[in-house]
Amino acid sequence: MKIINKLFKKPWPYWVGGILLGILNVILLATTGLAWKLSTGFSYWGGYILQKLGIDVFEWNYYQVYKQNLKPGETLINNYYTVMIIAIVLGSLISTLFASEFRIKKIKNKKQLIFGLLGGILMGYGTRLSLGCNIGAFFSAIPSFSLHSWVFGIFMFLGVWLGSKILIKYIL
Repeated sequence: MKIINKLFKKPWPYWVGGILLGILNVILLATTGLAWKLSTGFSYWGGYILQKLGIDVFEWNYYQVYKQNLKPGETLINNYYTVMIIAIVLGSLISTLFASEFRIKKIKNKKQLIFGLLGGILMGYGTRLSLGCNIGAFFSAIPSFSLHSWVFGIFMFLGVWLGSKILIKYIL
């Protein structure tokens, strides 16, 4: 029981998490040939919903790139990204349940709801402008010595700094 408590109830040191994430990144690249990335999957899901509403998204220049990236037999909903997103959400849920940290929290007020929605929309838009989220454009790109990942990282840290200032002053 002590081992279970130590592994699942107490937080791990940051360096252990970093090493494990690095190992998982290498395993993923070696087994799938693809870098760890997620936000493209949400674009696929959005395109899938639009297709179900009768809109042919593959006529748009934006989705032309994504159509080329799909392997034979894959669709906007049946692909690598969907599996990865579901795995990360389930893994996060399982670890939260093991740590007895799962809680459904109420939204405090309308301001929190509005800023949360606005922040989510801006983050989603930003991932499409930068062609990736902090996982694909930063975490997976740094080991390949990609210049764009360093530029992304600098502006990500500046954005986090500015966002935390706004959060403290206007929201909390």
